[in-house]
Amino acid sequence: MPEARAEESAGTPESSGRPRTGADNGTGDRTGTGVGAGAGQGATTGRPRRRQARGEARIAQLLEAAADVFCASGYNGASTNAIAREAGVSPGTLYQFFPNKEAIAIELGEQLMQRWRETYGAAFVISRIELPLDRLLDAVLDPLIAFNCENPAFAVLTHGSEIPGVITQEHDALHATMLTRTEALLAAYLPELPADRVARTAEMSFVLFKAGLDLIMAHEGAEREAYSAELKTVMYRYLEPLVCDTPDRTAERSIDTP
Repeated sequence: MPEARAEESAGTPESSGRPRTGADNGTGDRTGTGVGAGAGQGATTGRPRRRQARGEARIAQLLEAAADVFCASGYNGASTNAIAREAGVSPGTLYQFFPNKEAIAIELGEQLMQRWRETYGAAFVISRIELPLDRLLDAVLDPLIAFNCENPAFAVLTHGSEIPGVITQEHDALHATMLTRTEALLAAYLPELPADRVARTAEMSFVLFKAGLDLIMAHEGAEREAYSAELKTVMYRYLEPLVCDTPDRTAERSIDTP
C-alpha cells in the first residue's frame, strides 16, 4: 500500500516528491516500473508503519470514492481522475497516496476482504448447530447477505479477469476457506452424514448461495428482501431432508415460505 505523504505538499505527483516512473495511460493512471506496476504482482507491501490522522482520513475518503466509482463504472472503466473527482480532490492530491488505480483497488480490496473474513468468521460458529435449521440459516446467511449489499464494491473487485492478480489470489483463498467452514458446520450439524456426502452438500450449498446472492444484488428494496427469502427457502428445502434423515434430530422444522 502506498505510503501516505503530508497533504500540505499537495499539487502534482512531481511536486510531492513522487518520481514519475512511467507514462500516463491517458486516464490519469500511471504505468511503468514504479510502485503501482509492482502492486499487481503482489508487491504491494511496504505498508507504512505510521500515518498521521489527517492522512488516514484522506485515504479513507479516496477509498470511499473509489468504491463508488468502481460500482458505477466497473474496474476497467474507472480512472484515478474519476476517483479524485468523486472524492472532491485534485489528481495531484490522490497521487500523494496512491500511484495508480491498481494500488487503490488493492488497498480497497484488502480492507473489504478483511471485513469479509470477520463477517463470515462470526457467522460460521459451531455453537449454532443447536439451532433449528430455519434459524441456523438466518444466523449464517443474514450477515453474509447484509455485507454484500452494504459493500457492492466487494463483488466488483473480486470478479473479472481485469482485476489485479493479488486480489484474485486472496479471493480464491477466501473462497477455499469459506467452503471449508461450510463443510465443518454441516459436519457438526449432520454428524451421521458420511464425509463424502458432507463435502458434496457443502459445495452445492455454497454454489446455491452464490447464485442466490447474484439475484439479491441485482435487485433493491422489497424485491431484494423477497429474493433473500427465496434463497433461504431454497437452502432450507435442500438441507431439510438431510436433517430429517439424521436420527439425532427431530424432523419437525418450520420456515416461513414466501
